[in-house]
Amino acid sequence: MKRAIPVVVLSIAGLVPVWLYQPSAGSSTVQTTTPASTSTSSSSSSSGSSGSNVVTSSTIDTEKGPVQLQVTFDGTKITAVKMLQQPNHPQTTAAVPKLIAETLEAQSADIDTVSGATITSEAYKKSLQATIDENAKAAAASPSASASASATEESSKTVDGTAIDTEKGTVQVQVTFEGDKISAVQMLQQPNHPQTTAAVPKLIAETLEAQSADIDTVSGATITSEAYKESLQAAIDAKG
Repeated sequence: MKRAIPVVVLSIAGLVPVWLYQPSAGSSTVQTTTPASTSTSSSSSSSGSSGSNVVTSSTIDTEKGPVQLQVTFDGTKITAVKMLQQPNHPQTTAAVPKLIAETLEAQSADIDTVSGATITSEAYKKSLQATIDENAKAAAASPSASASASATEESSKTVDGTAIDTEKGTVQVQVTFEGDKISAVQMLQQPNHPQTTAAVPKLIAETLEAQSADIDTVSGATITSEAYKESLQAAIDAKG
């Protein structure tokens, strides 16, 4: 019985590192800039290696949960949006891709509120506007801001993908490139169908993340998804 005691002690000691290194609950997105915890009026920014500016908004607390964004700018152009914090709610999860897709198309915080996620939408837009304002201040303070903006415009290229006819309707995308990077996708033609309408923001969000046509098919909109990927690949190939 006495020999069993060291074995038990060692077993318990071996479990300690596991407890110490369990990840804490919170946002599923990796955060690269430390934000303010409660302020809703300030934000932080950092310059990327290729002249881009990454701005992290302050956390906006809502009755549904906190909302916080990280926005990447090339000059004044919004090229990417990440949710660092968002309410853990199905309607928010469905709304976020739509908000991001609209942001990339509108290039501003003047976007529609998503039905069923009004509180999150309003916090998103407020947070987004704060990052836009912060980026504008940083650009104004930079002596090379105008030269950088000019270079960005010259390197951008917009390409129309092939129009793909399907049994549901025609699908055609228009892709904007900044150098080799896909910075925006717009639907020129799409089937007039609720499942397509719901699928398109997801397809665009996945495209911007994957930077290719190698993306998942959206459940319930397989035909549109496949046509979207075909048109997208055609645009990528045509860009050269």
